[in-house]
Amino acid sequence: MSKRSVVFIVSLLFGLASAQFQFFGDFFGHQQQQQQQQRSGSSQWATFSESVECSQYLCPGTLACVSRPSECPCPDPQDVKCLIPAGPDSHDAAVLCVRGSTGCAQVERLTKKGV
Repeated sequence: MSKRSVVFIVSLLFGLASAQFQFFGDFFGHQQQQQQQQRSGSSQWATFSESVECSQYLCPGTLACVSRPSECPCPDPQDVKCLIPAGPDSHDAAVLCVRGSTGCAQVERLTKKGV
């Protein structure tokens, strides 16, 4: 083998190794940078909710502006909103969104049992 071909092979191998390490460096460095740029869900919600104009109650799942929490719609259109009375006042109620053929019947049955 001539000196020229040895130098060519060594430089080729060095170039491939260098490119490989740069790829891994970029890959792992970029992943770390993306993790730093991502916000948590609560901070994204806080940022977005500040831009929504609402003088009453802002529903956390849908960002709908309603007069009281019991009027919040369910986030998914397939869900059925069940109101669970939370006190003697008819406006005090917990909201539970359920999906399925039973709808609110099973929720009502469980609340009557006290489960």
